[in-house]
Order: sequence, then C-alpha cells, then structure tokens
Amino acid sequence: MDVGFFFWPYDPGLTRRLAENADRYGYAMIGIADTPGNAMDPWVAATLVANATRHARVALCVTNLESRHPAVSAAAIASLELIAPGRTVLGIGAGHSGTHNLGLNRSSVGDLADGVRFARTLLGGQPASWRDGGEAHLPWVKRPSKVFLAASGPRALAAAGAVADGAFINFGITREILAQSTAAVAQGARSAGRDAGDVETWQIAALDCNQDRDAARGKIGAILAFMAAGYVLGSGDLGSRGVPAPLHAPLRELQRRYSTRPGDADARLVSELGLFDYLAGRFAVCGTPAECRGQLERAREAGLDRVMFTVSVAADPAATVELFGRDVLPVIR
Repeated sequence: MDVGFFFWPYDPGLTRRLAENADRYGYAMIGIADTPGNAMDPWVAATLVANATRHARVALCVTNLESRHPAVSAAAIASLELIAPGRTVLGIGAGHSGTHNLGLNRSSVGDLADGVRFARTLLGGQPASWRDGGEAHLPWVKRPSKVFLAASGPRALAAAGAVADGAFINFGITREILAQSTAAVAQGARSAGRDAGDVETWQIAALDCNQDRDAARGKIGAILAFMAAGYVLGSGDLGSRGVPAPLHAPLRELQRRYSTRPGDADARLVSELGLFDYLAGRFAVCGTPAECRGQLERAREAGLDRVMFTVSVAADPAATVELFGRDVLPVIR
C-alpha cells in the first residue's frame, strides 16, 4: 500500500515539519491544499516542501480552475518540477473552500476535463488556448508533471479516467464504495480508448492518530462534515452515492448547517445528527495507533492500495503524521 497525506499549510514551521516527516517515515506523497482564507498560499508551501524533501512526491492536492488560471497553475507546477525533478503532481478539482470562501462558482465536470487537457498540453510543451483566450505556451518545461483530477461523483470519476494522468478519489474506503468509484474511473478510461491501468488512482480519507482516542474522535468530526456535506455527498442523489436511506435526512441537515471553515461546531453537529459512525467508517482512519492499524488493514483487504490522508484539522497534524508513521506504517508494510 502507498500512503501519503495532505494538509492545510497554516504556517511555515508546520509545513517544514510535515515535509521532514514525509521523508523520515517513508510516506509516498505529501500534498498541499489550496484553501485561501483557511491557510497560507499553497505554492509558497509547496516550494518549502519541495526543498525539504528528497523522496516523497509533492502534490497540489488540490487547486481549481476559478481562482487560478490553469496556465498559471501549469507554470507553477513546472517551476516546482525544477526543484523536485520527477516528484510533482498537479491536482485539479471543482473547488470547495478554495472557491466558496472567495465567492466563486465551482467548475462543471466538462470544464474540469477541459482544464486537465489544457494543463497536460502545456506541460507537454505544446501551445494551447483556454476559454477563447490567448494562446499559452511553456516552451521552457523540462519534464511534464502528472496532472490528476479530484473527483467524487460518477461523471467526474469517468472524466478522470478519460483525460487525466491520475485521480484523487474522495468517495470512501469501504469495500462497496471502493468498487463503485474505481469502476467509474475504469469505465471512463475504456470509453476514451485508454487502459484503465494507466490512470493512477489515490483514495482520499481523513486521518487522526492519537494516543488519546477521545481527542482523535472528537476532532475528526470537523473534517468528516467538511467532506460529507460538501463536494463528496453534497450534490446529486444520495442513494446513488451509496448512502443508506435512513441517513438521507440527517445528511441533508448537515449540509444545511455546516461551514466551509471547519471548527468544533461542525464536529459536534456530526455527532448530534447521529452520523459519526457512518462517516468515520466510510471516510476516515482514526483513534489510537492500534485502532488505526486495524482500520487500515480492513481497508486494504477491501481493496485500498493507495491512500492520501487529510490531516488538515487533526487534533495535532504533525503529531498524527509522526505517530502514524512510526507505529502504523511499518506494520502495514
């Protein structure tokens, strides 16, 4: 199993500490989220991470097409590639806090597919135009970075399979959910005449590993609300997204009341609405190291082979990465 993590870069000290731990404990990838209003600029943070690591891949996990022109993002990841050769990934998604907190709309699936094609063309050294604009060209690119599409719904998952180098899949890590999401990516690849095995898929889940079980469980509710009420389950039919019928009403209530700036109120809301066990079982690994080992083993048996954990609002993001890296990853390997 390949294990990575991504985070909101609150400050340079945390960013450097997480980068050093990524290499120290053998994490395969470290990602930086683009979330203005919640954390510092992701490209500044990504540069700090690239300079502080030698082995882990460095990903934007993820940016969007609305707050940043995709040609600018392509130039940024190509610049990062010069610092971390062969280790860079540009993740593009519809936008959640990164767009909502700026008052911007989210991209459609069609726009996302076009944006990924556009970025891949530029990173391949060819000129391209975006939305009837001028022609962009990055002739100085030395080596193309991988471009991933972040997806949760069936149409976005199919688009990732059709046009992207890989997918960050935020849909859940239980057996049935994993089968559903990977099948959608594979079908998209086949419909585009591609080999599904050429699309590198990473599942997204939340992580809070802590010797204090209650601290981990008490805090992780905030990111569960963020994931479930927003871009994962926030649109479309809940039944088609694998949610049991008795949970539809409380989930819609969660979506009505949650914030895109997660806090204790969201964590309490998940428990108040009786959603914690379901959401944690589907979207998270949390608790003591022993509990995390058991949960991750079950996920691996269910088909999980690559996972990117968000530690953005863990009780202590750096301590979670250290404890999990020391006490869980060696056993999993």
